[in-house]
Amino acid sequence: MAQASFSFDESNPAAAALARTVPVQAAHYDELNQTEGMFRPHWQAFFQRLATDELGDLDRRVAALQRQIRDDGITYNVYSEHGADDVQGPARPWSLDLLPFIITAGEWREIERGVTQRAAVLSRTLHDIYGEQRLLGEGLLPPALVFCHPGYLRPLAGARPVGGTYLQIAAFDLARAPDGRWWVVSNRTQAPSGLGYALQNRLIVSRQFPDAFRALSVQRLAASFRRLLDTTTRHAPRPAHGGSPRIVLLTPGPYNETYFEQAYLARYLGVPLVEGSDLTVREDCVFLKTVHGLERVHAILRRLDDDFCDPLELRPDSALGVPGLLQAVRAGQVLVANGLGSGFLESPALQGFLPAICERLLGEPLGLPSLASWWCGEAAAWEAVADKLAEKVIKPTYPLRGGDDRAIDAVIGAELSPSMLQALRARIAADPGDYTVQDYLPLSQARVWQDGLLLPRAAMVRVFAIADGDGRWHAMPGGLTRIAGRAQRVVSMQRGGSSLDTWVQTDGHVDRYSMLPEPLRPEDLAQQRRPVTSRAAENLFWMGRYAERAEHTARLAQAALAMVAGDTAPVPALAAVLGRLAVEHALVPPNTPAPTAAHAASVFERTLLAGLQDTATASVAFNLAAMRRAGSQIKERLSAEHWRLLRQALERFALDEAQQSAARGSVAARAVDALRRLSVDLAALAGAQADRMTRDDGWRLLTIGRQIERLACLAGTLAAFEATGALREDGGFDPVLALFDSVVTYRALYQGRHELPPLLHLLVQDTANPRALACVAELLRAELARLPTPPAQLLAVLAPLESWPSLAELCALDEQRRLPALAAQTEALRLTAYALSDGIGARYFSHAAGYQVLG
Repeated sequence: MAQASFSFDESNPAAAALARTVPVQAAHYDELNQTEGMFRPHWQAFFQRLATDELGDLDRRVAALQRQIRDDGITYNVYSEHGADDVQGPARPWSLDLLPFIITAGEWREIERGVTQRAAVLSRTLHDIYGEQRLLGEGLLPPALVFCHPGYLRPLAGARPVGGTYLQIAAFDLARAPDGRWWVVSNRTQAPSGLGYALQNRLIVSRQFPDAFRALSVQRLAASFRRLLDTTTRHAPRPAHGGSPRIVLLTPGPYNETYFEQAYLARYLGVPLVEGSDLTVREDCVFLKTVHGLERVHAILRRLDDDFCDPLELRPDSALGVPGLLQAVRAGQVLVANGLGSGFLESPALQGFLPAICERLLGEPLGLPSLASWWCGEAAAWEAVADKLAEKVIKPTYPLRGGDDRAIDAVIGAELSPSMLQALRARIAADPGDYTVQDYLPLSQARVWQDGLLLPRAAMVRVFAIADGDGRWHAMPGGLTRIAGRAQRVVSMQRGGSSLDTWVQTDGHVDRYSMLPEPLRPEDLAQQRRPVTSRAAENLFWMGRYAERAEHTARLAQAALAMVAGDTAPVPALAAVLGRLAVEHALVPPNTPAPTAAHAASVFERTLLAGLQDTATASVAFNLAAMRRAGSQIKERLSAEHWRLLRQALERFALDEAQQSAARGSVAARAVDALRRLSVDLAALAGAQADRMTRDDGWRLLTIGRQIERLACLAGTLAAFEATGALREDGGFDPVLALFDSVVTYRALYQGRHELPPLLHLLVQDTANPRALACVAELLRAELARLPTPPAQLLAVLAPLESWPSLAELCALDEQRRLPALAAQTEALRLTAYALSDGIGARYFSHAAGYQVLG
């Protein structure tokens, strides 16, 4: 496209903007220009608020906008070519363009009437389909569109939702035709996305144009979010002992494409963000699993599609839902918003039947028209469009799961070759009910600021209607406008599209309501407690365990490599113990020969080096990957620096190995250097966790997890040194101190002495040494006692220090020159660590009733 050329007065900012405007394509509505050389009045007013020199400043505003998105961590997960089942799709920064999409007050009145009417029709349709089914009996809706659709949930037939409302929110994708009329392209009723992004867009763009925002009387959004929260609170089951109902927002998890907006929306509404594993159903009631116990949930704002919500009655392979949720809904013990079972309303085939349904249910014609739609399951409809596919858009009637060779995305007939059209026609003829044909609508074109020009992009607006619970609906004055990429006719964020802030003008009062909370009073602060869900606590617990395990295996690998690289043959007992520990910690496979001879040492070294980077077995890299995986599930609880340290530990370890592959020197020497750097990274991570995390129950469980792993690893290490006799050999003295990270402490206390009593005192009994078994046990006891209502049987697992063997007993040799008291004590402590882990999991994570701690 060539840049438009206009003559203008340089002192007129609107004229300056016109000079930078690229015309839209033919047969598309121009959202910016009324006629050639003239802005629409609202855009004229917008640009008049900018000084002429500020037009050149738009680049600075774009940079500020993008910086704000990066600083706020606003992301959108992009799936790979394998689709939504590929959970490893990368997250990219949210795409937002600078200029808003402006809807005038007069246009909005038409849209508002249309979307609220449609929301009412869809809500009443749900009441009918799950009730008397008069629409089916009167032939206004084909039964196949309901009963063949996976979104119709037979387990809920005849059940009435809590509060009597199926839909609390509905979304409609609108497009403007070349003549300026608005058309409804699709409905979204299961878990409509976009509310959080619409709010974030508003906060960012309005700051870039504060004068224009005020001058154009743009209506605010906060009241709509307040209405959603109030409606949910009002219709949720009442708590048995008074107070407000507990509301949670159910998310599919961090791999979902819109996870950021779900987390942002939960924070804005002031409700916990939960995953399916955070909830459990007991006696038909839904509970939130927290470290303080089970807490009743009365309402769920869901962002999870119907069939994933309950693996017991819906999709059995779903790991995202809550087993038993449908029974809780049927029992009237929980409000789910939106109600389950609305998925069939999203079928494009429904659009062709809505006019008659509206007349039947509301007694009035449909306000906003739908795109002309033909469900091919009706013979007459298929016959009418069979030869016109080149002019239409073809869509699947039902959402087909991946792997079904009949599954297609929406396709534009004009983009297909004659042979492809013929193949598609045959495909439809074979299963006509699976396809719906719609008219093609050239989308209106908004403008984006790019390379100093106002460039046209196809646009579609998602508008939201929110119920008040009394049968009335309200349209949120704004929405999420999405735009297509360059030269694209289909609007899709997954295909590289972007978004615009949606400004709705009002010719009345601008609502100044804010969702910002009231100032806190001193008495409020006394009761302030951040809830720690069991899922978050469990991930923190295992993040601590894997961090400690990675640190210990890194030290063990260094010790083993140093031994085999030595100038002299290793002491047999030392070779035996390090070989045994390497097998126990999965650094080498069980059949690897111990490095007791030169040939065996070479095999052992090569095997150990080959496994360091293996993330499939419990090696160093595996523990680092598991630690990062646990952290990724609770990113909202971690600071940016904490998350960077988590990622850095694994990435730098892998990078060091890769970068040094061509470097001179032995492979073992390079591996030792990488392990040393890893130990520094892990020490930095441990310091950040100890010094920079809030001391809540989540941090406490992270600390407990780290100490449990430390107790198990160190007790097992000392037991192995005792069993092989390496503890009584001079060659085993320094290695065991190194594995306990106590070399410097021992030398400072007992310089030049290689004696068993001071060694065992430092490693077993010294409560001032954080690596001593007694110190670890006492720290565990102290942190366990601070957990919410710690059960007595959990505390009783840790034997008091007074019952431990004395130093003389630990050092006493039997007839076989073994240390039986030390062997028994280390084995008891190792089993204690495992018993504590199981007990904590049962008490605070799974909330298993009647569990027993064995140990």
